[in-house]
Amino acid sequence: MRTFLMIALLTASTATLAAGPQTEDLQSVIEAQQQQIDLLLKQLDETREVVLELKEQVDANSQVASEANEKAEILADSMETQSASPYTTTDKQFAGYTRAGQSYFGGYGELHVNMLENQANGGDFNEIDFHRFVLYFAHDFNERTRFMSELEIEHALSGDGQPGEVELEQAYVEYDWATNQSLRAGVFLIPVGILNETHEPPTFYGVERNPVEKNIIPTTWWEAGLQAHGGFADAWRYDAAIHSGLYTTADDNYTVRAGRQKVAKAKFDSGAATGRIRWLGVPGLELSASIQYQDDITQETDPTAGSAWLYTGHVSWRHKAFGLRALYAGWSLDGEGPEAIGADRQNGWYIEPSWRFNDKWGVFARYNRWDNKAGNSDDTEYSQWDIGVNYWLHPNVVFKLDYQDQDAPDGKKELDGWNLGVGYQF
Repeated sequence: MRTFLMIALLTASTATLAAGPQTEDLQSVIEAQQQQIDLLLKQLDETREVVLELKEQVDANSQVASEANEKAEILADSMETQSASPYTTTDKQFAGYTRAGQSYFGGYGELHVNMLENQANGGDFNEIDFHRFVLYFAHDFNERTRFMSELEIEHALSGDGQPGEVELEQAYVEYDWATNQSLRAGVFLIPVGILNETHEPPTFYGVERNPVEKNIIPTTWWEAGLQAHGGFADAWRYDAAIHSGLYTTADDNYTVRAGRQKVAKAKFDSGAATGRIRWLGVPGLELSASIQYQDDITQETDPTAGSAWLYTGHVSWRHKAFGLRALYAGWSLDGEGPEAIGADRQNGWYIEPSWRFNDKWGVFARYNRWDNKAGNSDDTEYSQWDIGVNYWLHPNVVFKLDYQDQDAPDGKKELDGWNLGVGYQF
């Protein structure tokens, strides 16, 4: 640009000189043209500075907008569960309700086909089972007070001599005592792990629930009591509960899954307390840790056993098509009884990467390890590989196929083979 201006002005100067008869005027003409050039160059520099300032302002505004948008996403995600309405996408067990006045209705179900072979003795385990049929009922008394419930039929048929059960997994009153702060009283799911509160079939990979959360946490696990939950500092959420506890015995090898009382005339000589903290500061990411304490996991029926601690931690991350879940859960049981058989330590972990190709197809792989007698030196640990595919006919309807390869301790069932399932929620 500078070169162009100088050429143009020099051309004009030459024309002026050619027309002018006086040689003595040459110096004054050159000085005048130089002043014009300096003025134009100064104006050009000022224009360039204005353009740069405008560009910086646009960039700054874009950054502010991006940060504001990200902040809004974080806040929306953080507020989702703790909003005045309990029926959010985060509280998936009550997502998708059909509204009828101030009452709500929903549910989920899943049918499983298992085609497995016991590698220990060559026996087959081939079964088709309508594993769960669940209905949700809820009612808003007002904007701050509501009732929520979950009724489940397992294995399609219950009664004397039948394989199934009718279970009341949730039935509680919830009160919002402040913004994003609530209290629950009644029967509720314990706030531990990934699946215990959110286990509808469209929300996870694999036909069966992972064996770590099943055998160690133990999902699905509900108790009766009081629970406070809410959010703070934008991205943080908490849960704190006092509730009924487990009841396991030496006859059950002190396994925690056998100790679920399901609030059915449950022994209450020893209650329990659970706390959980979650961080949702990055969209798509959840970091969580929980702890539980029970004074006597045998409900004061076994003098050789004592208190129990549960520790869990997990990460759940979704970034575009990629997903990752990883979890650790471990129990520490006091007393000579659990220690004598190695049940004083019960723990497990898994890692599950996944890839969602589109809104229809997704694949996953999962590696699981768990041991309900990790406190001894014997080989009592299980491991299992799972690999499979999910096909979502609809966001709330899913077909699943996976293959499992299990490694069991000597003398225990070692089930390898295929699982096929269909599930829904509404």
